[in-house]
Amino acid sequence: MEQIGFGGSCHWCTEAVFQSANGVLEVRQGWISSYPPEANYAEAVWVFFDPAIVKMEDLIQIHLHTHSCTANHNMRAKYRSAIYIFNPLQKENTHKSLRYLQKDFELPIITVVLPFVDFTSSLPASLNYYYSNPQKPFCKMYIDPKLKLLLDRFPGKIRVEKLRSILVVK
Repeated sequence: MEQIGFGGSCHWCTEAVFQSANGVLEVRQGWISSYPPEANYAEAVWVFFDPAIVKMEDLIQIHLHTHSCTANHNMRAKYRSAIYIFNPLQKENTHKSLRYLQKDFELPIITVVLPFVDFTSSLPASLNYYYSNPQKPFCKMYIDPKLKLLLDRFPGKIRVEKLRSILVVK
């Protein structure tokens, strides 16, 4: 089992995205911090995955396509576009993936690669938010479109039946 962290949009959204990915064994939702100047906590998820089932590069690709990885907006302090790594090999491979995946985007990717330093979990009522509340307006408006994108763009990398059982797919 390997681990990596992802931040970029609301952690409810990011949690649902990675809970839907093949090979992901556990997703912890909360806030991740790194070293200064990124020591402030930002919404993120801590992902545990089986590299025999899903490559880290595939998870990075999914992450980039399910949040605004090219937009440097005024909410970036709370929603830092980041990949949190645990070792030097992950750092090297993440940078390679970002360079390779830049071709998918017109604007430069602003996602930063940071060491994972600390994690604080969300409150229990917020955990597993989407799969506990798929009919809530927030889920319909913000999370469903990301999950539909997964179905369309990454059908071999996600749990298709899990999503189709919840989403209304045309």
